[in-house]
Amino acid sequence: MIYLYIIKCKDGSFYTGITSDLERRIKEHNSRMKSCLQKSKVPVELVYFEKYSTRIEAARREKEIKGWSRIKKRKLINSLH
Repeated sequence: MIYLYIIKCKDGSFYTGITSDLERRIKEHNSRMKSCLQKSKVPVELVYFEKYSTRIEAARREKEIKGWSRIKKRKLINSLH
């Protein structure tokens, strides 16, 4: 199982990524281990995820979402509530 995820950073920005272990990846972001996030962006909060059976599918969706505006990402996140 591969996850596409969106996290909300401390500064209010969104980061979109993919991983096979969602819990571990969020911990990595918050500890800044194996994470490209700057110190000013942590801690982070998981706000959205989708499951995919292949990395190719997840990467395709990641690329799509990364091209979206902040408003469109927020609508996707809010669609869960």
